[in-house]
Amino acid sequence: MNLPPDFIPFGQSLDHSTQDPWRALIVSVYKNSPVERALSEEHLQELALLADTYGVQVIHKVVCPIRRYDAATYVTEGKLQELVDASKLHNVNLVIFDDEIAPSQQRNLEKAFQLPVIDRTEVILGVFAQRAQTKEARLQVELAQIKYQAPRLKRLWTHLSRQAGTGSSGSGGAYLKGEGEKQIEIDRRILKKKIDLLHKEIEEVKLHRETQRSSRQRSEIPVFSIIGYTNAGKSTLLNALTDAGVFVEDKLFATLDTTTRKFMLPNNHEVLLIDTVGFIRKLPHLLVAAFKSTLEEAVQADILLHLVDVSHPMAEEQAETTFEVLKSLKAESTPIITVLNKIDLCENPAILAKMKVKYSKTVEISALNRTGFDDLLAIMVEELSKQRKTVRMRISQADYAIVSEVMRAGNVLHQDYEDNDVLLQVELSAPLVQKYKAYVLES
Repeated sequence: MNLPPDFIPFGQSLDHSTQDPWRALIVSVYKNSPVERALSEEHLQELALLADTYGVQVIHKVVCPIRRYDAATYVTEGKLQELVDASKLHNVNLVIFDDEIAPSQQRNLEKAFQLPVIDRTEVILGVFAQRAQTKEARLQVELAQIKYQAPRLKRLWTHLSRQAGTGSSGSGGAYLKGEGEKQIEIDRRILKKKIDLLHKEIEEVKLHRETQRSSRQRSEIPVFSIIGYTNAGKSTLLNALTDAGVFVEDKLFATLDTTTRKFMLPNNHEVLLIDTVGFIRKLPHLLVAAFKSTLEEAVQADILLHLVDVSHPMAEEQAETTFEVLKSLKAESTPIITVLNKIDLCENPAILAKMKVKYSKTVEISALNRTGFDDLLAIMVEELSKQRKTVRMRISQADYAIVSEVMRAGNVLHQDYEDNDVLLQVELSAPLVQKYKAYVLES
């Protein structure tokens, strides 16, 4: 299905092929208080990183204190004029707001600035569109883009006003306006069909993912999901443990696609490690919804490895953001190991002490330097053993296929032979104990 010829999907709405690069004024608005200002400044730094990842050069940053929000232009008239003056002074060709702004506010702001105005959500959607590699990720991003774009259709039909021209008669202008409104309705119907088609394709991919997940569950291999704020070092950790070869870059959302690798714990227990998409403050709800099937990998895991970049000045807030996303996915009850990463770069020992008090199961590592891994693996073994039951089993050597599966999926503590039977003392998951209860000896 073809989209309207003038429809500009996010991720392409900023043309990066032009000779003149995008030069942005970025704005973070806050209610006037010292605490809010400090947060606003930190959030603005993150927006600058997002813009850089998106290919936009940040020329000037503004933290904008206000007493109230304006329904028409988001900021009040006086503050808006200050921002317009700043955009002219620094000769920018783009304005980015840190918070999501309504379509009507976006149109009014563009009239005031006489420049394109976008918000944090559009930047994140653009970054996701650039970074998506697999079919599933591309479908999910496209769905989020179109849903976000739909209420902003009027902004795209600028060719109608250009056709009208300054010398158009009143009747000509009215005709074009009517044609534009008619065209927008046609486009909305096209977008609705496109959304339905994307939902169908994503459901097909989701069924394939669920088949893979069911296969993992049948194999009884425990699953650890590596989760955390974007750029916390998840892919670096997966590469360090498994030589997975996942792309790593010091940018936000370097990778979006889920990667799964097998890994052998020190007790010879095979597990699966899953690297999931990173979280971020104010992650657009459209992306949370679109990536739900991917994020559900975290929900379905046996244990979560929550990576926290303790070298980051907003480490605590980033950790809380991750828990908020987990809560929205109803995964906050899954066992969590908090992995304090980048300790080699941490200049504030107090944050380490605070994290250890706040989170019950913590371990300090540097994924890049591969330090602290012995402690990490030890706590993984310990946490996994809590989810398993130690049983004694007697299995005939004629059923050695069962012996092999038990030894592969469980942690064998003792093994012996008696007549033609294999005697095992083994840690097993509850489903496997139930599956092979005929071979389990009573205590």
